[in-house]
Amino acid sequence: MGRKASREIAMKLLYQLEFQKDSREEQIKIALEQYDLNSKDREYIIDVVEGVHKNKENIDSLIEKYARGWKLSRISKVDLSILRLSIYEMNYRKDIPFNVSINEAVELAKNYSGGESGSFVNGILGNVAKLKLTDGSETNSNG
Repeated sequence: MGRKASREIAMKLLYQLEFQKDSREEQIKIALEQYDLNSKDREYIIDVVEGVHKNKENIDSLIEKYARGWKLSRISKVDLSILRLSIYEMNYRKDIPFNVSINEAVELAKNYSGGESGSFVNGILGNVAKLKLTDGSETNSNG
């Protein structure tokens, strides 16, 4: 299927979990059954959804820090899902270059959200990337 399609499925699942508070594991299982996924795609999707859940507080604090003047409650659930996914990739996965995470997030925002969402997402993620690069914690450039 490919990483781009897997990322899109992960984003949709994160979005769904914002509204449906049922069993996360069950929702993941049901979502994965809907697609013809290889083991690598399944592992990526599960890792992202579980990783965002486990690190949500840290991820959300980065979003709030760089979404100047925006509370999490004011950010659309689609944009929030996209931001969480991308920040998770940038902070916790070493196999994805920052520029890929950012570019894919901007594309998702353009495809699934409102007019200025691409720029909004890009601005926040660009600042997160700068933070990671300036604190020396990132050497992830060739994914």
